[in-house]
Amino acid sequence: MSGISPFSVSKQPPLILVADDEKTTRVLLRKAMEQEGYQVVEVNDGKQCLDAYETIKPDIVLLDAVMPVMDGFTCCKRLLQIARNNRRSAVATFDTDSNLNNTVIPMWDRTPILMITCLDDEESVNLAFAAGATDYVTKPINFAVLRHRLRGLLKEAQLYKQLEATNQALHHLANVDGLTELANRRRFDDYLHTQWINLIQDESPLSMILCDIDFFKFYNDKYGHPAGDVCLQKVGAVLSLKAQKHQDLVARYGGEEFAVIMPHTPASGAVHVAEVIQAGIKDLQIVHDGSVVSQYVTLSMGVATVVPTWESSPSDLIVLADKALYQAKAGGRDRLISSS
Repeated sequence: MSGISPFSVSKQPPLILVADDEKTTRVLLRKAMEQEGYQVVEVNDGKQCLDAYETIKPDIVLLDAVMPVMDGFTCCKRLLQIARNNRRSAVATFDTDSNLNNTVIPMWDRTPILMITCLDDEESVNLAFAAGATDYVTKPINFAVLRHRLRGLLKEAQLYKQLEATNQALHHLANVDGLTELANRRRFDDYLHTQWINLIQDESPLSMILCDIDFFKFYNDKYGHPAGDVCLQKVGAVLSLKAQKHQDLVARYGGEEFAVIMPHTPASGAVHVAEVIQAGIKDLQIVHDGSVVSQYVTLSMGVATVVPTWESSPSDLIVLADKALYQAKAGGRDRLISSS
């Protein structure tokens, strides 16, 4: 094969989904594309194409315009709608799911679709592009033209995949704390706002835990900043492990402060989780000679719970949790104060 290889981004050969009701055409297309090194999956009509598309996620769809059951124009529109719905779903999941690593938001919302039309007239071409086709070829198929257009579409698709990977890396950097791999303050603010709106409608409680590593400055002074970074990572790991509910978001709030956002959680549940976290930190037994309350690293914790309303704001919850944390510190540290 001449020109730029379609395998330049992925080691897997491109997967082409062919939808055509004529068996002879499908056989010819398969042979031509397999000679180019592509994988091919064949279906007989538009409905089968939709089912296969969701299952195999092809790199390109080669779609006959005139087929029984569902024609190519209708199928093309449906394919684009599926892709757009998948993107909307990914965006909605990111807004409501605390797990940053499981959510991929596509930057673009389509797989290239090459339409096969019977006529090379203006009306057929307009119908193909109006349905959302990326390009078209006409019957009888000129296989040299087909190969050229497939290569062009594959290069375009691969460029988008490279941009997608870059986009996801930037997305991760924008929302994740580089040291602890927890959510960062930006993600915390966005998630809190989204949950606040959702819980107003549900009339459901929202709880927050704010916690601070006691005498952390003394820890850094005693053991050095590299050891301090390791300490932060270990504390963050315990918080992430103990806050196990699907929608609970654990964030590095700033410096040695951490926060847990807990939707649909009453005060009693939030206090229980805070107690489990506090016990988990003590179980680490990280030696802290600079502390005046324990020989090991400890946490002061403030817990607050509200039922969000349109008359209140997320900052009200933060203020309550922060006041409770201040009381825990003022009261001697290594303790938990709840304010609801």
